[in-house]
Amino acid sequence: MFNFSIAFELIEKEIQLMPLGTFPQELYEPIRYLMDLGGKRIRPLLVLIGHHLFANDWQRCVQPALAVEIFHNFTLMHDDIMDKAPLRRGKPTVHEQWNSNIALLSGDVMLVRAYQQLDLLDDTYFRVIIKKFHQCAVEVCEGQQFDMNFEKLAWVSEVDYINMIRLKTAVLLGFSLEFGAIVGGASADNAQKLYDFGVNIGIGFQLKDDLLDVYSDQAKFGKQVGGDIIANKKTFLLIKALENAKGQLKQDLNDWLAQTEFDKEEKVKAVMKIYDALDIKQITENKMNQYFDKAFAALEEIKIPLERKKVLVDFTNELLNREK
Repeated sequence: MFNFSIAFELIEKEIQLMPLGTFPQELYEPIRYLMDLGGKRIRPLLVLIGHHLFANDWQRCVQPALAVEIFHNFTLMHDDIMDKAPLRRGKPTVHEQWNSNIALLSGDVMLVRAYQQLDLLDDTYFRVIIKKFHQCAVEVCEGQQFDMNFEKLAWVSEVDYINMIRLKTAVLLGFSLEFGAIVGGASADNAQKLYDFGVNIGIGFQLKDDLLDVYSDQAKFGKQVGGDIIANKKTFLLIKALENAKGQLKQDLNDWLAQTEFDKEEKVKAVMKIYDALDIKQITENKMNQYFDKAFAALEEIKIPLERKKVLVDFTNELLNREK
């Protein structure tokens, strides 16, 4: 049977044993630094869970599953440069600890390393998995570009925002589950349903992250709370606030968005006050739950024993209740 603790320990062990180059030191140290910052290892765990839903030998997927974790961290390293983020999991980002050029090049090596992990797949599954990985990787980059494009726009629609987070965040979760399911012998239909589950859960998770950025404790969150507000980032919360604000609230919100010099703490508190007046937190939670409901409806359609599904359900519920 599947055991979360054992699975997590195996993933961590293999990450520590993952061979990296030694010289030049500046190229490889940042990779080890970022991978050692930890995290929940959600994506490789989803690969293993996806496999477990259809087969018993999930342990044989651990090495290939590292590909999605390495790829995910590669995107974080590059995204942090683009976002000028100072912290990642409570520690300085790679470009802050070293510099942007080093972070870019180390990230490139991580992408290559992700492909090397996929090389460990059995030939039976390699072609289908690599094709789906290519599509997923392109979509993640598309999502990041949309996210950057939004920074230049005064207004972004809810539909466009949901599509952006689907690409940037959710498709990798969907792929991770689908990856494991395919190697576990799932039918194409069941693998697709599991992908749909992952994508919808991923959209819901990102909406929750939008909430946590504003309504979280700094010590628990691991990133700068209110960072999205400070950066005028087009999150679901800001999009709905711009859509719903009228009169003085609208004027106040637009005034804060227009300011280039401000006290960060004052801005965060002021915008939060506007969000509270517009009930933005509840609106976001309602939308988040819509996607969670769609995800579980897709899982319901997969005809496998409930005790196998319980592993995925428990894991998902644990993530839903997180505070960071």
